[in-house]
Amino acid sequence: MLAPENHAAQDDTLFDDPLEWVLFSQACDEEPALEGVWQSQLMVEGMHCAACADTVERTLYVLPGVQSVRVSAATRRASVTWSASQTKPSSWMAASQSRGYQLTPAYDGIESRSLNKESRLGLWRWLVSGFCMMQVMMYATPSYFAKPGEISADIVGLLRWASWVLCLPVILFSCSPFFKNAFRDIRRGSVSMDLPVAIGIVITFSISTAATFDSAGWWGEMVYFDSLTMFVFFLLTGRWLELRLRERTAGALGQLMQRLPQRVDRLLGDGAFEQVAVRQLQVGDVIRVLPGQAFPADGFITLGETFADEALLTGESRPIARLLGAPVIAGSFNTANPVQVKISQIGKTTRYAQIIALMEHAALDKPQLVLLADRIARPFLWGVLITAAGAAAYWWSTDPARGLMAAVAVLVVTCPCALSLATPAAMLTTAGWLAKRGVLVRRLQALQALAAVDTVVFDKTGTLTEPAMELVHTETRPDINKNQALRLATALCQNSLHPVSRAITSASLGQSIEKLAMRDVQEIPGYGLLGNIENPHDLGLVNPLRLGSAQFCGLEESQCTNQHVFLADGNGYLAQFELSEKLRSGTKQTIERLTAMGLGISILSGDRQMAVDKLAMQLNIVDAFGACTPSFKLAQLQSLQGAGRTVMMVGDGLNDGPVLAQADVSVALGAAVPLAQAQSDFVMPEGQIHMLPNMLEQAKKTMRIIKQNLWWAALYNAIGVPMALTGWLPAWLAGLGMAASSLVVLGNAARLVKGAGDY
Repeated sequence: MLAPENHAAQDDTLFDDPLEWVLFSQACDEEPALEGVWQSQLMVEGMHCAACADTVERTLYVLPGVQSVRVSAATRRASVTWSASQTKPSSWMAASQSRGYQLTPAYDGIESRSLNKESRLGLWRWLVSGFCMMQVMMYATPSYFAKPGEISADIVGLLRWASWVLCLPVILFSCSPFFKNAFRDIRRGSVSMDLPVAIGIVITFSISTAATFDSAGWWGEMVYFDSLTMFVFFLLTGRWLELRLRERTAGALGQLMQRLPQRVDRLLGDGAFEQVAVRQLQVGDVIRVLPGQAFPADGFITLGETFADEALLTGESRPIARLLGAPVIAGSFNTANPVQVKISQIGKTTRYAQIIALMEHAALDKPQLVLLADRIARPFLWGVLITAAGAAAYWWSTDPARGLMAAVAVLVVTCPCALSLATPAAMLTTAGWLAKRGVLVRRLQALQALAAVDTVVFDKTGTLTEPAMELVHTETRPDINKNQALRLATALCQNSLHPVSRAITSASLGQSIEKLAMRDVQEIPGYGLLGNIENPHDLGLVNPLRLGSAQFCGLEESQCTNQHVFLADGNGYLAQFELSEKLRSGTKQTIERLTAMGLGISILSGDRQMAVDKLAMQLNIVDAFGACTPSFKLAQLQSLQGAGRTVMMVGDGLNDGPVLAQADVSVALGAAVPLAQAQSDFVMPEGQIHMLPNMLEQAKKTMRIIKQNLWWAALYNAIGVPMALTGWLPAWLAGLGMAASSLVVLGNAARLVKGAGDY
């Protein structure tokens, strides 16, 4: 990318104020502390290749207090984890600035303004170089077509001087980013893509200038102003188009991060409204949101009715009706009428913030192919410089002009733009495509594994079936009535997010059920809930109280095909609750598509075998296992992997932690999962199970694009380098090849979103 001009000096000490940290950082500790560990999200200005990203990482990682650094050249973003007791933002920001890379907090639309300014500067540089190139080519044209002696020496000299004058704006303005970055590399003893480019430009301009000033000297006939302006024009064309393509194909994160308004109307006690910054809002505040504005926080409507556009957050393409009392989520847009909203969640506790955290993680994730490209970028560039010097030395004794131009061609043609962009361009494009459909990519590396999946394993409850279950029948021991049983079960279920727990809790709403004090409540994944009730003897009970499977409660298994949950105390059976569930929308069609794709399908569920068999029969699934403990699920998954299968595990993330972590690819469905802590590669907050086949097809297409990009980069270098070494590749054509190689890679990646609907 084009490096921006030097900005006004940024006062990094402003970011040492802890009040500023929350704007671009998250506390890594459960209880945020001013002396704790923080993770900051930043933009990196002046970075344009993998070698630059490596330099920033190396610079920051060695600083005291900096615990980890991740930098992505493709997105120009960085994540820095640091200890507030050992360092402050100004320290590591200054260290990066000393290497020529300015770190800027990623908030308040700064990124958008920076990209817009950079894009405008890039366009102006491109226009200046294009105009001057056309004029220089006009002056150079007679020398290509005139026969010897047709143009007098004074006219030749005049044309050369005119070309030299026209080259000055190109060198001083259009080429300034190349020179600035190259000077930085030389001063710091590092190397980036612009160093060989700048050396090539300086050599070409110096030789041509010497020939212009002294036409009778050693360099008298070596005037290459036309080649110089042409390859600068092609380089800038490629980089400006590259910038535009990156904005379009990898811009989903930026679109999401810029959705919140900066200020909002807050209701005062006297009924009037005041304008306040979003970060000043508190839980319980009532705000007014006008049509066209984004909801700044999670909450529910207290006055008015409207429609909300949640497309980029949930994948729902149509605006959703939001009536009085309905919930609204931060980042969604009010599309119809003014409404008043009472805030229930702010800051990083909102679903919007959790989604952003996942996408930031994905944008900075480096798959193995990217890490390989990053590792070879720096030695590759040093190899380019050595190869160029070798080409010049080889030809110097016989043809110095050819030797120098061969060196220039090598310097320009071999810049590893295409290699560095081949993988991240495609993966980030797909990640953006999925995000717009409500599927959040937590680890880019998973896209590579997703393309190789041949087996899909599903949990049942809350995954293949709707997460919302319904209590349909209650049976109790003779000395306990249904109201008492529901009261006891609710006391346990209030400590769980499991679909069964939510169903029992929902059944108690609206009933006059007195709350019971419960302590030491534990949720044992795959089994149930365990806790001790206060003063159990007053109720004729013996601790502990258990709610879960018959086995967990020490009872015999029920033969009912519906979901049964049992309640027991230390003396045994107290009650059983029968719940019903229904298939999640789109499940049957999804299973049919996955089967048609040749994938193996299995169910591993903690529910009873009879209930699992009933569901499996509905979906025509042969391999269905019920009454699975977490350890059995894990062993079954490992068995599939041991047989050479690449397994994708799909669950609700509530009791599937071990298998989600073990699977080659893991997908968590449902909003019940705390998004920022999900142990999964992909998260579907709205449970869009119908997207699974689309994800698999898109991943396969992505890997095909990546392979094509890598082959193109290899073929381009295999052809270009020998031609440059032999002197058969002029500088202008080398510049065109370099620009074209990057554009081919980015254009090929853009195909991932062109015509890619919902299949």
